[in-house]
Amino acid sequence: MRQTLARRCAITTVALGLALATAPAVAEAAPKPHTNAAVKVSLTVQGPNGLLFKGKIKTKGHDVTTATGGTHKCDGTNGGANASKVPTPTAALDDAAHKKGFTWDGTWYASFDDFSVDTIKNVNGGGSAYWSISVNGTPTPVGGCQFAIHTGDSVAFTWTSF
Repeated sequence: MRQTLARRCAITTVALGLALATAPAVAEAAPKPHTNAAVKVSLTVQGPNGLLFKGKIKTKGHDVTTATGGTHKCDGTNGGANASKVPTPTAALDDAAHKKGFTWDGTWYASFDDFSVDTIKNVNGGGSAYWSISVNGTPTPVGGCQFAIHTGDSVAFTWTSF
Protein backbone atom coordinates (compact mmCIF):
# COMPACT_ATOMS: atom_id res chain seq x y z
CA MET A 1 0.00 0.00 0.00
CA ARG A 2 2.89 2.30 0.81
CA GLN A 3 4.39 1.62 -2.63
CA THR A 4 1.05 2.39 -4.31
CA LEU A 5 0.80 5.74 -2.51
CA ALA A 6 4.38 6.59 -3.43
CA ARG A 7 3.75 5.57 -7.03
CA ARG A 8 0.59 7.75 -7.20
CA CYS A 9 2.49 10.73 -5.77
CA ALA A 10 5.29 10.21 -8.31
CA ILE A 11 2.82 9.94 -11.20
CA THR A 12 0.93 13.05 -10.01
CA THR A 13 4.19 14.98 -9.70
CA VAL A 14 5.30 13.96 -13.20
CA ALA A 15 1.87 14.79 -14.67
CA LEU A 16 1.84 18.18 -12.97
CA GLY A 17 5.38 18.85 -14.17
CA LEU A 18 4.43 17.97 -17.76
CA ALA A 19 1.32 20.15 -17.58
CA LEU A 20 3.34 23.11 -16.37
CA ALA A 21 6.07 22.50 -18.94
CA THR A 22 3.62 22.47 -21.85
CA ALA A 23 1.50 25.41 -20.61
CA PRO A 24 2.16 28.85 -22.12
CA ALA A 25 5.13 30.36 -20.34
CA VAL A 26 3.53 33.66 -19.39
CA ALA A 27 0.22 35.21 -20.29
CA GLU A 28 0.57 38.22 -22.54
CA ALA A 29 0.70 41.54 -20.77
CA ALA A 30 -2.55 43.46 -20.49
CA PRO A 31 -2.93 46.23 -23.06
CA LYS A 32 -1.41 49.49 -22.01
CA PRO A 33 -3.81 52.20 -20.90
CA HIS A 34 -4.44 55.11 -23.24
CA THR A 35 -1.57 57.55 -23.50
CA ASN A 36 -1.32 61.04 -24.84
CA ALA A 37 1.02 60.03 -27.64
CA ALA A 38 0.23 61.83 -30.86
CA VAL A 39 -2.12 59.97 -33.19
CA LYS A 40 -2.95 60.46 -36.86
CA VAL A 41 -6.66 60.54 -37.66
CA SER A 42 -8.88 61.43 -40.61
CA LEU A 43 -10.93 64.53 -39.84
CA THR A 44 -14.01 65.58 -41.77
CA VAL A 45 -16.06 68.73 -41.22
CA GLN A 46 -19.39 68.58 -43.03
CA GLY A 47 -21.39 71.82 -43.16
CA PRO A 48 -24.99 72.37 -44.27
CA ASN A 49 -23.88 73.12 -47.83
CA GLY A 50 -21.11 70.56 -48.21
CA LEU A 51 -17.64 69.60 -47.13
CA LEU A 52 -15.73 72.28 -45.19
CA PHE A 53 -12.61 70.28 -44.43
CA LYS A 54 -11.22 66.82 -45.01
CA GLY A 55 -7.71 65.68 -44.18
CA LYS A 56 -5.31 63.72 -42.02
CA ILE A 57 -4.37 65.38 -38.75
CA LYS A 58 -1.74 64.49 -36.17
CA THR A 59 -3.01 65.38 -32.70
CA LYS A 60 -2.83 64.73 -29.00
CA GLY A 61 -4.78 66.06 -26.04
CA HIS A 62 -3.88 69.64 -25.16
CA ASP A 63 -5.20 72.96 -23.88
CA VAL A 64 -7.61 74.59 -26.31
CA THR A 65 -8.43 78.28 -26.60
CA THR A 66 -11.57 79.68 -28.24
CA ALA A 67 -12.71 83.29 -28.48
CA THR A 68 -15.96 82.56 -26.64
CA GLY A 69 -14.87 79.82 -24.25
CA GLY A 70 -11.35 80.83 -23.24
CA THR A 71 -8.54 78.37 -22.52
CA HIS A 72 -9.29 74.97 -21.01
CA LYS A 73 -7.82 71.48 -21.04
CA CYS A 74 -9.08 69.20 -23.81
CA ASP A 75 -7.08 66.09 -23.08
CA GLY A 76 -9.56 63.37 -22.20
CA THR A 77 -9.26 63.86 -18.45
CA ASN A 78 -12.21 66.27 -18.63
CA GLY A 79 -15.06 65.16 -16.41
CA GLY A 80 -12.93 62.23 -15.22
CA ALA A 81 -13.56 60.43 -18.52
CA ASN A 82 -10.01 59.01 -18.69
CA ALA A 83 -7.41 58.52 -15.97
CA SER A 84 -4.64 60.07 -18.04
CA LYS A 85 -4.30 62.47 -20.97
CA VAL A 86 -5.41 61.16 -24.38
CA PRO A 87 -6.00 62.60 -27.87
CA THR A 88 -9.58 63.86 -28.38
CA PRO A 89 -11.86 64.89 -31.27
CA THR A 90 -11.98 68.57 -30.25
CA ALA A 91 -8.19 68.66 -29.89
CA ALA A 92 -8.01 67.23 -33.45
CA LEU A 93 -10.36 69.97 -34.70
CA ASP A 94 -8.25 72.60 -32.95
CA ASP A 95 -5.01 71.24 -34.47
CA ALA A 96 -6.58 71.13 -37.94
CA ALA A 97 -7.77 74.73 -37.59
CA HIS A 98 -4.30 75.92 -36.58
CA LYS A 99 -2.43 73.87 -39.19
CA LYS A 100 -4.84 74.45 -42.09
CA GLY A 101 -5.77 78.08 -41.40
CA PHE A 102 -9.46 78.01 -40.53
CA THR A 103 -11.32 79.13 -37.44
CA TRP A 104 -13.64 77.49 -34.99
CA ASP A 105 -15.28 78.68 -31.80
CA GLY A 106 -16.98 77.06 -28.87
CA THR A 107 -18.62 77.87 -25.58
CA TRP A 108 -17.10 76.38 -22.44
CA TYR A 109 -19.51 74.65 -20.07
CA ALA A 110 -17.94 74.16 -16.64
CA SER A 111 -20.76 71.84 -15.60
CA PHE A 112 -19.77 69.44 -18.41
CA ASP A 113 -16.04 70.28 -18.25
CA ASP A 114 -16.17 70.55 -22.04
CA PHE A 115 -16.67 72.82 -25.03
CA SER A 116 -19.73 72.99 -27.20
CA VAL A 117 -18.50 73.52 -30.74
CA ASP A 118 -20.59 76.43 -32.02
CA THR A 119 -18.89 77.59 -35.22
CA ILE A 120 -16.49 76.04 -37.73
CA LYS A 121 -15.25 78.04 -40.72
CA ASN A 122 -17.84 80.74 -39.95
CA VAL A 123 -20.71 78.23 -40.10
CA ASN A 124 -22.84 78.51 -36.97
CA GLY A 125 -25.73 76.28 -36.06
CA GLY A 126 -27.59 79.11 -34.36
CA GLY A 127 -30.81 77.99 -32.74
CA SER A 128 -31.66 75.46 -35.43
CA ALA A 129 -28.57 73.22 -35.62
CA TYR A 130 -25.48 72.02 -33.78
CA TRP A 131 -22.14 70.41 -34.58
CA SER A 132 -22.39 66.70 -33.81
CA ILE A 133 -19.22 64.70 -33.20
CA SER A 134 -18.75 61.12 -34.33
CA VAL A 135 -15.80 58.72 -34.34
CA ASN A 136 -15.76 55.87 -36.84
CA GLY A 137 -19.37 56.66 -37.74
CA THR A 138 -20.72 56.51 -34.19
CA PRO A 139 -21.79 59.62 -32.24
CA THR A 140 -19.60 60.14 -29.20
CA PRO A 141 -21.40 59.41 -25.91
CA VAL A 142 -19.42 62.19 -24.17
CA GLY A 143 -18.05 65.58 -25.17
CA GLY A 144 -15.29 66.18 -27.66
CA CYS A 145 -12.69 66.85 -24.95
CA GLN A 146 -13.56 63.61 -23.14
CA PHE A 147 -13.61 60.96 -25.87
CA ALA A 148 -10.33 59.11 -26.56
CA ILE A 149 -9.32 58.72 -30.20
CA HIS A 150 -6.69 56.43 -31.69
CA THR A 151 -4.47 56.26 -34.76
CA GLY A 152 -6.56 55.51 -37.84
CA ASP A 153 -9.85 56.74 -36.41
CA SER A 154 -12.24 58.75 -38.58
CA VAL A 155 -13.41 61.83 -36.69
CA ALA A 156 -16.32 63.87 -38.06
CA PHE A 157 -17.93 67.14 -37.06
CA THR A 158 -21.26 67.37 -38.85
CA TRP A 159 -23.67 70.31 -38.93
CA THR A 160 -26.91 68.75 -37.77
CA SER A 161 -30.29 70.48 -37.74
CA PHE A 162 -32.71 69.95 -34.89
